[in-house]
Amino acid sequence: MNILDKILAVKRDEVAAAKALRPMEQIEAAAHRAAPVRGLASALRREAGQPVRVLAEIKRASPSAGAIRADANPGDIAVEYDAGGAAAISVLTDEQFFCGHLDFLARVRTRVPQPLLRKDFIIDRYQVAEARAAGADAILLIVAALDASHLADLLATASLYQLDALVEVHDAAEAEVALAAGASLLGVNHRDLKTFTIDMTLTEQIAKRVPPSVVLVGESGIKTAADVRRLGDAGAHAVLVGETLMRAKSPAAALRELLA
Repeated sequence: MNILDKILAVKRDEVAAAKALRPMEQIEAAAHRAAPVRGLASALRREAGQPVRVLAEIKRASPSAGAIRADANPGDIAVEYDAGGAAAISVLTDEQFFCGHLDFLARVRTRVPQPLLRKDFIIDRYQVAEARAAGADAILLIVAALDASHLADLLATASLYQLDALVEVHDAAEAEVALAAGASLLGVNHRDLKTFTIDMTLTEQIAKRVPPSVVLVGESGIKTAADVRRLGDAGAHAVLVGETLMRAKSPAAALRELLA
């Protein structure tokens, strides 16, 4: 069993437990009371001549890197990202594998104006409503974790709750699935979730297949301003950066360097 399969098995159990503790009706009611969403896609889209946007990620740990900044206060990190020029903020909410928590969304939302992405392994409509109720403006959907009909259903559910959906792919075939399902925000993860190997050419390969109307985001392995420029030249509107910023003494300064 690879790491993605292991995470998804745990996630199914977590969702079942969450439903038993707090029924869908309660989550839906909380979602409908939530504050208006702040659009992620519009925050990440860049017009010709504009700089690449940064979706800065709050990530305390990961299966590939281990502990990164295990005691990080998510609100404080978000303020650093705001000061550094982040267009939006990604918040890891997976507990077991990434040392995150659903409550981090509310803690960040009160501190910064940027739209927030709930970064997790979304496999159920319950998690979509839960994201809206917790303060997210968008969710992550991973093609490798979903079949085509399930992806389409979760995209429709996200739209129902007025959430944007960043649809993540790892190769050209997955990109075709995402686009066929109607993805308007496409993330290309350079890290293979099964092997953890990095291929920084993936955005360049997939960008050729992406319509101009789709917001393209390069993810993983981004460490320098040169990496950001390379992905921007390839057609990316934005980049998602977590580990590089979280390891820096000053995340704000590190983000400014990436945008230089």
